[in-house]
Amino acid sequence: MKKLISIVSSCYNEEYNVTELYEKVKAQMEKLSDKYDYEHILVDNCSTDNTAKILKELANKDKNLKVIINSRNFGHIRSPFWAMVNGSGDAVIYMASDLQDPPELIPKFIEKWEQGYKYALAQKEKTEDNFIVGFLRNSFYFIINRLADDNTELLKNCTGFGLYDKKIIDILKSIDDTYPYTRGLIRDIGFEVALIPFNQPKRKFGKTKNNFYTLYDNAMIGIVKHSKVPLRLMTFSGFILATASMIIAFVYLIYKLLHWNTFDVGMAPIVIGLFFFSSVQLLFLGILGEYIGAIYTRIDKKPIIVEKERINF
Repeated sequence: MKKLISIVSSCYNEEYNVTELYEKVKAQMEKLSDKYDYEHILVDNCSTDNTAKILKELANKDKNLKVIINSRNFGHIRSPFWAMVNGSGDAVIYMASDLQDPPELIPKFIEKWEQGYKYALAQKEKTEDNFIVGFLRNSFYFIINRLADDNTELLKNCTGFGLYDKKIIDILKSIDDTYPYTRGLIRDIGFEVALIPFNQPKRKFGKTKNNFYTLYDNAMIGIVKHSKVPLRLMTFSGFILATASMIIAFVYLIYKLLHWNTFDVGMAPIVIGLFFFSSVQLLFLGILGEYIGAIYTRIDKKPIIVEKERINF
């Protein structure tokens, strides 16, 4: 009996890419058709262009293509996760729909899976990122891996493009989280990972949906859900700053007593100290707010996705 491979993607306004993505996935799986059946699941995140129309036309011609259309745009975190947990195969391969995750790596993923790995991930060796984006990305991995709890380091330059065994997918389905950070969850689950290096091609059509907010959201949700260290740093910093303030105040007092008529504190230290401690408080309140927001999202119990339509399921 053939094993079933689920290839899944989420998309938003990718009318120029989805047809080529479909054709490339089909071509790769036809090469493996003697051993594997496959389903190709595309979750449309309520696109405002012709993406949904194109997907419906393709699905009407090919029953291997299954389409989920969301009732609204549920964002860059929830929709990819929903695509993954809807795969019913013995293994699930997730890839972005913009063709920067090459379908040509599918056979390599399956080869590693057949060797016994529970998941195999593509790791970018070279990208078309500009210097600033590359610097920010490297800084993020450096910071989060220094803050990580329980030795669960994130894999650098692994975006989630890869293969996941059904056992991994079943565990992800059981996690009650409406805003899941998949990359962190995978590392929390454990198991040895197979890394497959690749050079990320330049995007040919359309514009990237990543902007400063989505990158910031990914970074903050990764830190908040991956580490409690920032909360402890707030406590340590508060203690250190309070101690330093008491020492400085005591030094000023002694100096004033010894030089009563000549020592004038002036306004500058007061103003600088006021702005410094105010900025530290705002920073700590922001960090605390991120954790409170993550807790609220977790207990809010909203559905991960609300579907408008399913095709070929």
